[in-house]
Amino acid sequence: MEYRLDDAYFESLGTPEVKKGCVNVFVSINKEIDSFIFRFKIRGQVIVPCDRCLDDMVQPVSSDEQITVKFGEEYSDEGEDLVVIPELEGVIDLSWIMYEFIALAIPMKHVHEDGECDAKMVDKLNEHFLVSDGEKTDPRWDALKAAFDNN
Repeated sequence: MEYRLDDAYFESLGTPEVKKGCVNVFVSINKEIDSFIFRFKIRGQVIVPCDRCLDDMVQPVSSDEQITVKFGEEYSDEGEDLVVIPELEGVIDLSWIMYEFIALAIPMKHVHEDGECDAKMVDKLNEHFLVSDGEKTDPRWDALKAAFDNN
């Protein structure tokens, strides 16, 4: 099965992390003796806020994941890769599972390439973050600056 997840999909979920995107998800299902193995191949891009300037930016996502689905008496998310669905229903909704895999494929740090951030925001940050030698600094920012200097 192939799914094309677009802006309408992301907006319908109403999550703050990803509001737009274009992602293709290929799902294959293998039947085992007592379970089904769902394999997800995820390729595309999402729109997320830049950590530095807060403007939207395009973030490529790519992931290969799998879950095991078993039948049981009631729905249960028994771990990272096992889902139990009620045998009487026999239906699984993949929409949230696909979103979780996409969200996990987004790097922890997402910033524009150098020079692509909103110039006004960068100037404003520089006013508060960068100081010349000999100038008095705001002590609230000193600890944060020291943390960045250690990276």
